[in-house]
Amino acid sequence: MTIQYKFPEGFWWGSATSATQIEGAANEGGKGKNIWDYWYEIEPNRFFDNIGPETTSNFYHQYKEDIKLMKEIGHNSFRLSISWSRLIPSGRGKVNPEAVKFYNNVINELIANGIEPFVNLYHFDMPLELQNKGGWESREVVEAYRTYAIQCFQLFGDRVKKWFTFNEPIVPVEGGYLYDFHYPNIVDFKRAAQVAYHTIVANAKAIEAFRTFNFADSKIGIILNLTPSYPRSQNPYDLKASRICDLFFNRSFLDPAVLGEYPEELVEILREHGQLPAIGEEDLELIKNNTVDLLGVNYYQPRRVKAKEHLPNPYSPFMPDWFFDYYEMPGRKMNPYRGWEIYEKGIYDIMINLKENYGNIESFISENGMGVQNEERYLKDGQIQDDYRIEFIKGHLQWLHKSIQEGCNVKGYHLWTFMDNWSWSNAYKNRYGFISVDIETQKRTPKKSAYWFKSVAENNGF
Repeated sequence: MTIQYKFPEGFWWGSATSATQIEGAANEGGKGKNIWDYWYEIEPNRFFDNIGPETTSNFYHQYKEDIKLMKEIGHNSFRLSISWSRLIPSGRGKVNPEAVKFYNNVINELIANGIEPFVNLYHFDMPLELQNKGGWESREVVEAYRTYAIQCFQLFGDRVKKWFTFNEPIVPVEGGYLYDFHYPNIVDFKRAAQVAYHTIVANAKAIEAFRTFNFADSKIGIILNLTPSYPRSQNPYDLKASRICDLFFNRSFLDPAVLGEYPEELVEILREHGQLPAIGEEDLELIKNNTVDLLGVNYYQPRRVKAKEHLPNPYSPFMPDWFFDYYEMPGRKMNPYRGWEIYEKGIYDIMINLKENYGNIESFISENGMGVQNEERYLKDGQIQDDYRIEFIKGHLQWLHKSIQEGCNVKGYHLWTFMDNWSWSNAYKNRYGFISVDIETQKRTPKKSAYWFKSVAENNGF
């Protein structure tokens, strides 16, 4: 076959996942409670089909079989996260030897199979004891995170060469402190701003600590869900709405993580509305001096916005959407199961923006994927025929390829996700995996897309 889209030598082909979403064994192996274990205990009704994080996809017990499957479908890299409350059950203090053994086994197994482990330190799963101390609102927790990061570098840094401080740090801000879809279900912009700010301070502290180790050829980065904000029109008011939306949801993390400083316009908006977080004396210098080496980009859908139709209700709490309204573009292509727009060119626009405004930082697609409900409808001869997923990946890879041809510094593509996994409050509602998981029996079966992806990885293109 002719390879029409050829990717650079050594391109990273793989997938991504997170501890709470696949490990299971929530009450085994000495693991402490995190906020998800607790929230499920107190409000199981907030989770789809009342399914909680206890068993999820049982990776804790089946990792060998899973890693063998990764190898079989052409992975040369795989991103996982370490569960802070598994490694350090109360978030600080004693390290759990069973967790050290588990993560060592996983890392060694990946390497033995020719798969490079990309390790992320924090994926939405705050240890419960630290949440009770205020979570990311607290400087104490920022320090505890720094200590946890150092312990991870000490334990696994001899083998892990790609580290990430946070995955989608805006999500706990939106979910936990603005829009009530994650625990602790607080709706308060000022507290949200503090959480976001402390996350960036924690990121800088982890990077600073990482650099003291002088690991050879190791890099540390952050993973951000960058969602281009497209204006409805070129009208100045629509343009301003999209710019402010971008400030809140993208640049609030992208600028400090990559450039080492916050956008002035965002600071001005927060100052004007009395929403600035409290900052420590040496923070800004710390942030300036400790930017990331590598940027993971999660991209699923675009954000489309227009100027506000109505003034904000004077009795409603301050929110980002005081400055814009969402807009549904007529004729848009949809993933009907998730209610999300599919816009492949977004991936190209993100990369061009990184090239033009962020020093063309080394980056990769760390998540991109398509969630579909009731996938068993597409079962034929024992295999899920997920042609829609193949089309989705293909369309995004074509635009990613174009960005590389235009000089963007893109190193890889990871699908969300390797196997169907538990998804926060959505549990198993939408399936994203290359591998289908029967949650009753935990049996794994590769979907059609898994074999298609294998051929892409083997040919380094399609």
